[in-house]
Amino acid sequence: MDRQALDGVDVVTLGQIYNGPYCAMLLSYLGADVTKIEPPDGEPLRARVDEGEPPEFVMLNSNKEGITLNLKSERGKELFKKLVSDADVLVENYSVETMERLGLDYDTLKADNPELIYAHGSGFGEDGPYRKYPAMDLTIQAIGGVMDVTGFPDGPPVKAGIAVGDFMGGIHLMAGIVTALYQREITGEGQYVEVSMHDAVYPTLMSPLGAYHNDDDAPPRTGNRHSGLAQSPYNVYEASDGYVAIFGVTNDHWHALLEVIGREDLVGDERYDTNVKRSNRLDEVDEMVEGWTSERERDDIIEILMDAGVPCGPVKELDEVAEDPHLKERGMINEIDHPSYGDISVPGLPIRLGDSDLPDIEPSPEKGRDNVEVYGGRLGLSESEIEKLREDGVI
Repeated sequence: MDRQALDGVDVVTLGQIYNGPYCAMLLSYLGADVTKIEPPDGEPLRARVDEGEPPEFVMLNSNKEGITLNLKSERGKELFKKLVSDADVLVENYSVETMERLGLDYDTLKADNPELIYAHGSGFGEDGPYRKYPAMDLTIQAIGGVMDVTGFPDGPPVKAGIAVGDFMGGIHLMAGIVTALYQREITGEGQYVEVSMHDAVYPTLMSPLGAYHNDDDAPPRTGNRHSGLAQSPYNVYEASDGYVAIFGVTNDHWHALLEVIGREDLVGDERYDTNVKRSNRLDEVDEMVEGWTSERERDDIIEILMDAGVPCGPVKELDEVAEDPHLKERGMINEIDHPSYGDISVPGLPIRLGDSDLPDIEPSPEKGRDNVEVYGGRLGLSESEIEKLREDGVI
């Protein structure tokens, strides 16, 4: 690894669960030196297993140093302030006002380090009527409208299968940090960066919001059809051995699909000659497409449609995605030998910079792994002082 965009940037993170850790992991992959601070008994994500390292923790905390520190103790607060006093970035996703109660808020920390970029990820933001609502990905999806638009029209609201709030929030927080670092090069001053998961999720409702503005009675849940019911064909269709996703953006796509399924007689038929007209006949379009797919195997369908230039994709099961050759070649699936967990695949960096190398992936830290190195090497504490911190429950 010769060069990375954030080489020399020092990050301290209190990130926990998914939101903060993913933000800090992206920064570490881009070259930043990231030190993860956990309470002496570990961050909440570790509680998902009785012993050892939970796989989610291993997958989200690569390329970080790991230390423990009790921020509720006065000595712990002193050590934290020292660590942050010469850091470039602090990342935390505690609930609103937690850091203020600890006396470790931005105004306090910037007094010793005016160049600090203080990044706070929250559920609902620093202001507004929801600011103190408890925030986990499920509640963000519920309040943010994601559940209302997920599922089928005749069924209940359903959460997305992915942690959309946590990761959308983490990505936006990383973007805010990088932007603040750039601005600091101009002003010489740090600043407070805040990203709400609720805010970050809202723009993803673009298609259903478009349907809402066009028709107040638009159905909130559309299954696998277009969220605004404004595109046809657009659905997941059953094959003899699985499912395929097929959609058509242009009339050329529609004509190519008609040729493939043996319905050339409909080319030029005024009932289907525009996307709007096809979208008004969703059931008819879906029925003719699935009548063709249901008699064929998934991968054969994909090969035929790809050759014809029809946008499509197989609905892959999780075990297929976990071994996806494309993701492996792109460096998104990285197999490592973790000292505690063992063999595991961890995610890579989705961001590609032409002037930067992809990161070498180092295993996530075991709890307190780097206490001696950080407290001794960086803060200059002696072995006896570090041992005293352990005895006193500070680390």
